[in-house]
Amino acid sequence: MLVAGRYRLVEQVGRGGMGAVWRAEDTLLGREVAVKLLTARPEADTQELRHRYERVRREARSAAMINHRNVVMVHDVVEDSQGLPCIVMELVQGRSLAQRVAEDGPLTAPEVASIGREVLAALRAAHEVGVLHRDVKPGNVLLAADGRVVLTDFGIAVWAGAASLTRSGELTGSAGYIAPERLRAGGAPGPASDLWALGATLYYAVEGHGPFERPTALEEAYATVAEEPHPMRGAGALAPILEGLLAKIPQARRTAEQAEQLLRSVAEDTPSKPGPADPPTALTESAKRALAERASDPNAGRTRRARRPRIRPQAAVTAIGASLATVAALAWGANGYAQQDVTPRVTARHSANTSLSCGAAPSATLPARYRWVHYLGGTVAVPTAWRSKERSDGQQVDFIDPTNRVLLRIGRTDLAGTDPVAGWTSLEKMLSKNFKDYRRLRLEKTCQQGRPAAVWEFTWQASVRYRAIDLGWSDARQNGYGIYLSAPAVQWQTYQPVFDTAVATIHTS
Repeated sequence: MLVAGRYRLVEQVGRGGMGAVWRAEDTLLGREVAVKLLTARPEADTQELRHRYERVRREARSAAMINHRNVVMVHDVVEDSQGLPCIVMELVQGRSLAQRVAEDGPLTAPEVASIGREVLAALRAAHEVGVLHRDVKPGNVLLAADGRVVLTDFGIAVWAGAASLTRSGELTGSAGYIAPERLRAGGAPGPASDLWALGATLYYAVEGHGPFERPTALEEAYATVAEEPHPMRGAGALAPILEGLLAKIPQARRTAEQAEQLLRSVAEDTPSKPGPADPPTALTESAKRALAERASDPNAGRTRRARRPRIRPQAAVTAIGASLATVAALAWGANGYAQQDVTPRVTARHSANTSLSCGAAPSATLPARYRWVHYLGGTVAVPTAWRSKERSDGQQVDFIDPTNRVLLRIGRTDLAGTDPVAGWTSLEKMLSKNFKDYRRLRLEKTCQQGRPAAVWEFTWQASVRYRAIDLGWSDARQNGYGIYLSAPAVQWQTYQPVFDTAVATIHTS
């Protein structure tokens, strides 16, 4: 196939959400190049096509604005036989960082530090001309055979003065590599957001998995905002650098200058000057106040480690999903799932959606094969065979079925004093675009034990189709609660009674 009468496609070397990348021959200049072809869905309407076209042009222009050895070089933008725009770029012979780790395992700390310095140099060059990458991740870091490190895929980059291409409520980026401030309502990206993504990328390179890796994008987003990173086992001297880059508050994050100095010291195996606990030197007054508030919070726990941030209803709440202890929990065994009916089937009065029983008092009847659990001063009935995992601050507990595929989560939320439907709607707008084939089943007002509540039910595609339901409400003392269940969609009828039983039996004191 010949593109624009000049570029002969040879073989496909990569594919992403916007299109495919081909190794091609420039028949005019007699050199190899990479050609990125836009893929248009057959059902795409004119507005969507226009949106995708502009993103391709943005990618080419963003990369072309940066003249740096660590940024992929763009040669041209042409159209194929269907009139779809194509980017002609330099061909980088080698593997992505994601491929390298997947095929060879985690890299050593000095290797990762060397790669990090090169990617950081690319980001600094981009930031100097006002370009934010917004999608730094292992798959977008190319390791050339000649030792060069190249940052590519500026498809969702933005630059100062450019009109936004993001639709209302749309969150662009890759799960696990989106900075926490971008996951919160109203959060805008900045250079610090790219540095956070760099930290997550380097974490992956040295540990072999992402810092907040979870079975689904929904769960990963929650962990990014509310949880601590997985403990580092192979980072060594990189650990304090990664901790500084992954700080939840942008103003408390390592600066590019600090990160470069520390990465150089690890790459060259020399002592670093700033100690692991040294904070950034240029904190704004608002950042200082925020840090002081976190340090003085009486609920921060007994240690002086940074407390998980308080999650507002616009940000991640219990609806965001599971924080399972085992990253590979959703792997399907050879024996299949349908034969593993380990969940008790409760009585018929629980099989309906009991969250709509507005005036019902908590049930005192314990169904067969359930047990009472004391939680936050109250009680709730959960399956006997399910293990529990309580968050360190005592504000949330997960119940996980024996197959590690189904999660019941009960926790406190910041719904008190707010409209539950508004909180769930804001959360949906912010996160739903980031999940493959997200579909809302309902998001509506309801009642829970005589109190206003909201119920959100939806599905998305992970390794299999998943379905989730989340109920949120505030009690008479304005304490917010949430009950969430996620399970494979094909087993929903089996596991929904677990949610219904929790809704019917939860008692808060």
